[in-house]
Amino acid sequence: MRVESDTFDRLDLQLLSALEADGRAPFSRIAAVLGVSDQTIARRYRRLCAEGGLRVVAVRDAERLGQDQWILRLRCAPDNAGTIADALAKRPDTAWIGLASGGTEVLCISRPRRPGDHDELLLGKLPRTPSVMEIRAHQLLHRFYGGPTGWTAKFEVLTHEQAAALRPEPVTASGPARIAPEDEPLIAALERDGRATYPELQRATGHSESAVKRRLAALFASGAVYIDVEYHSEVLGYPLAACLWITTDPAALHSVGQALATHPEIAFASATAGASNIVATAVARDTADLYTYLSGRLGSLEGVRHVETTPFLRKVKQLTYARPAR
Repeated sequence: MRVESDTFDRLDLQLLSALEADGRAPFSRIAAVLGVSDQTIARRYRRLCAEGGLRVVAVRDAERLGQDQWILRLRCAPDNAGTIADALAKRPDTAWIGLASGGTEVLCISRPRRPGDHDELLLGKLPRTPSVMEIRAHQLLHRFYGGPTGWTAKFEVLTHEQAAALRPEPVTASGPARIAPEDEPLIAALERDGRATYPELQRATGHSESAVKRRLAALFASGAVYIDVEYHSEVLGYPLAACLWITTDPAALHSVGQALATHPEIAFASATAGASNIVATAVARDTADLYTYLSGRLGSLEGVRHVETTPFLRKVKQLTYARPAR
């Protein structure tokens, strides 16, 4: 795995990896670990935001919180698929939305925050949308890769010592992962900007800075919330992404999932209910690179019986929704 870009280089990738290790790490700490100046890191960060789509935001970990997650496959009339994807992207309980199958299918991860949200979307709004011709909902059962573990780690541009120096100090959780109602203003502020300063979080919540620090540390320690990074993979030379629907022998489900987690091409992999039992996202340089992966590393895994590949035509939403320019 290597960066293939005329604009961004190894240091940019190191910065992305550092932010995946600790999205709230001060520029001074990142600079010291990477052996450059604070100003260089700040400048590279601003450029990645402006030209690479970089966003650092808080994410609620539905798996740790014991909440259901679903991946939706919506077969749509081609002239309305983009409109449906944009409407889904505006919802706070959706992520990783893209147009696939030549623009006739919308793929979307739904993370209902309340029990009724899933029914309202799947049994209410979507079936009443005339352009939605078919709905397939697959519940995510077990995450093999993704979530708090970022894809850039697979480039291995940080040494073990650098990665250890960047990771925040471990804090022992005092209870199970949970988000209390009084945490909502704090999390909402971090969902807008995961690097918001403590004074900014203090103003957003009305609590003292020390109280904000304590509660944030508890949320991170329990795994209820983590800081994630989104960016355009094409700026690193990997513009092609595809969703893989993998069917395995039941006894091979876990071993195949664990193997996928080690593959450089895989950015996300989860066991899922439905006709296939694993869904994964593969990232590649081009179609030839994707073919090499499908016919080689993936195809040779023992227990893989069938793979359906749906390349993304366009990404509509990753973690956050950027409104299209008018």
